[in-house]
Amino acid sequence: MTYRNIGAGIALVVGLACGGALATAQAPKQTPPDNTKVNTRDRAAKAQTADQQGNSKADVERTRQIRRAIVADKALSTYAHNVKVITRDGHVTLKGPVQTADEKAAVEAKATEVAGAGNVTNQISVKASSKKTGKDE
Repeated sequence: MTYRNIGAGIALVVGLACGGALATAQAPKQTPPDNTKVNTRDRAAKAQTADQQGNSKADVERTRQIRRAIVADKALSTYAHNVKVITRDGHVTLKGPVQTADEKAAVEAKATEVAGAGNVTNQISVKASSKKTGKDE
């Protein structure tokens, strides 16, 4: 083994160690999500949750059609694309936050188009605006 190989190996190890430390030091801090209110709401005895999705072929197909219609609409936000669609015995429940009231209406309309009028319960919430007012909080 030559000194050149040893020197190259040491340089590689030092470079990797410094690069890893630099990447770690530059990682932005992220505030942990707080879903306490939503989780409390979903603990209610009659609350529909994703684990209550029906497993019948008709329920799964209805959910799939609604999900495809929502995701196909590129005008909707990521929040709207991620709304929970829960179908049980032909009845659809929509849950989760969206950015605007227009998105809430659009998602409900897509579900109603597939499931039919009277078969959709809309429990979607409109996410509060997060615009800064310039004042200290």
